[in-house]
Amino acid sequence: MGKIRSGLIIDEPWISLILRGEKTWEMRTNRTRKRERFGLIRKGSGSIVGLATVVDAVGPLSDSEIAATFDKHRLRLDQIGGWRCPWVLEDVISLDQPIEYVHSGGVVWVTLDSAASKQADAIDQLLQRKSGLA
Repeated sequence: MGKIRSGLIIDEPWISLILRGEKTWEMRTNRTRKRERFGLIRKGSGSIVGLATVVDAVGPLSDSEIAATFDKHRLRLDQIGGWRCPWVLEDVISLDQPIEYVHSGGVVWVTLDSAASKQADAIDQLLQRKSGLA
């Protein structure tokens, strides 16, 4: 796994669904080129509450594609609005203890401060070794 330098801000109930493994696609208005390990930030908390890897971004999806993939994103058609581009997440880990970070701009991706990045890296490496993924 790579260094964790950024975080993605996600609102409830979506972040909790991701952390529980019930949602593997984070729906956004645009695709992303990022393919990296990052922190999952609960909107408004100032805390990294999990870690994940974005491995792909597809779309935009049609109404029929959205309806057929509900189990991946958990949004009904009447909730989808412009959020038609799934960011595919893997290797999601929910943290037992949230990591505080200093917010430095950004409303989607934020650059993590050095202390939060180092702490997230250390936790991720430890958990990966424990699970045999590292």
